[in-house]
Amino acid sequence: MIRKIKIVIIDDHQMFLDGMASLLSNQENFEILFAETKAKEVLIKIKDTIPDIIITDISMPEMNGLEFIKIVKNQFPEIKILVLSMFKNMQSFKDIDGFLLKETDKEELIKVINGIVLHNEKYFAGVDNNENTIDFNKTIVSNREKEIIQLIAQEYTTDEIAEKLIISKHTIEAHRKNIFYKLQVKNIAGLIKKAIYLGVVK
Repeated sequence: MIRKIKIVIIDDHQMFLDGMASLLSNQENFEILFAETKAKEVLIKIKDTIPDIIITDISMPEMNGLEFIKIVKNQFPEIKILVLSMFKNMQSFKDIDGFLLKETDKEELIKVINGIVLHNEKYFAGVDNNENTIDFNKTIVSNREKEIIQLIAQEYTTDEIAEKLIISKHTIEAHRKNIFYKLQVKNIAGLIKKAIYLGVVK
């Protein structure tokens, strides 16, 4: 009898989610327990139907993927986690069993799922392991800096941020330089992209 691998998929893009569920359900030894767009719903459902592996993105609304993964591993350490992301630089491999880019082809994805679940393998492909890769656990962004990042993402100017937080424009500029340095970004677009990825901005 074929050993069925029980899979849960989570992604906030419904079209991608549907396509992934359809693709994997065609495999004889794969069973899709459910596919969800919200991490909180997955946490509720897996209490009743524990999967072998969860396939998840990192950047999601309401609860970011890193927070979701940490909760899953704390409550269900036996569940394998495979991250599928459009970002090349994964800041930490803690608590995950595999990492693939969303552009990965079908054959490799199937091979990796089987390897992780059936052979307890680890698989990290397409990861940018250079100086631009951040371990967010070691990157200290202060609460004030998080506030400033969130206001920048809301398109507030430096003057407006200074007025809103009741601090000087010079102090805001100093914080901005520190933020850019800590997150290793060069411009506002890069900052917002990285902040969303890290869960600083929802």
